[in-house]
Amino acid sequence: MPDFIPDCRPLLIGSLPVADHNEALDLVLAATPQIPVWAQLPVFREEGMVPQFMPGMPGLVKDEEHWRVDTGSDAFESELTTFYEDYLQASEDQAALQTSRFALAKDVAGGFHVFMSRIAKAAARPVAVKGQVTGPVTFGLGLKDRQSRPVFYDLNARDAAVKLLALKAAWQVARLQTLGAPVIIFVDEPALAGYGSSEMISISGAEILAALNEVFEAIHKGGGIAGIHVCANTDWGLILESTVDVVNFDAYGYADRFLLYADQVRPFLARGGIVAWGLIPTGPADVIDAESVDSLVARWRELMAAAAAAGLDPEVLRRQSLITPSCGTGSLSVAHARKVLELIREVSRVVRGI
Repeated sequence: MPDFIPDCRPLLIGSLPVADHNEALDLVLAATPQIPVWAQLPVFREEGMVPQFMPGMPGLVKDEEHWRVDTGSDAFESELTTFYEDYLQASEDQAALQTSRFALAKDVAGGFHVFMSRIAKAAARPVAVKGQVTGPVTFGLGLKDRQSRPVFYDLNARDAAVKLLALKAAWQVARLQTLGAPVIIFVDEPALAGYGSSEMISISGAEILAALNEVFEAIHKGGGIAGIHVCANTDWGLILESTVDVVNFDAYGYADRFLLYADQVRPFLARGGIVAWGLIPTGPADVIDAESVDSLVARWRELMAAAAAAGLDPEVLRRQSLITPSCGTGSLSVAHARKVLELIREVSRVVRGI
């Protein structure tokens, strides 16, 4: 990984409940100036988890109100061929990648372009910068074919989706590196909270690992730090088996479940892995209202004691930890989102002793 010591700094997931990208970046910079993130604004339909990263997918057609992948059409095979030609060229040529179908356009990722413009002009260089891409499982289950079947179950469409996301992540790494700081890209995988349930019974751990690792490896190839965000509980042993560098989870609600995997967390830390603790709750509203800096710092200390009891070195863990919200704030009221951002800034400051 690039030279980056997290040291319990605050980090955001990405989504915010406002309708202006400059306003969103103001909120980000007020809360997490050392590791800013480009903001996703789900108030805009095109910035939803699937639509934002969907452009460039072969076979896309508009079916009434929904975009579908028409895997059964005569044109799909030829579109796949063109897609793979573009993929190979962009994989081997950075200049081609920058102007390829894998670029994030302003109409779907306005926050990225505002971020690049403003951070490039900032007086202070960030410790790191963060981007994100929807994970291949969440994307593949959310995008459907003409029969409303998730494309993850179609091997050709799945492979194209994974490669699409991998190069959209690589494109971000290349662009963000021009800001002169280490680049972190989170792969957002809320669907993995359902791993092992009836909804995902036919998807194996090996298939999930293969898809995730392909995206992580594209981030690594470009020199970036690869993270994963799952906003609830999942099989953390599976995640820790991957090539990911940062594991972000809902520590407010599921820290005890995560610490059950202490034997897998230990070698993850030994290879330089980072634990991003989702310590600040993002819902329901009454839960956010009930918490304060003092209560969350006390919870942090309890978590560190529990981690030590599970055999994890507290000093190593502190050095290799980030503090985050439990999830994005895009579905909250603006007032509650502001409180979450204030809490993350102040809790991190207290934990770091500054």
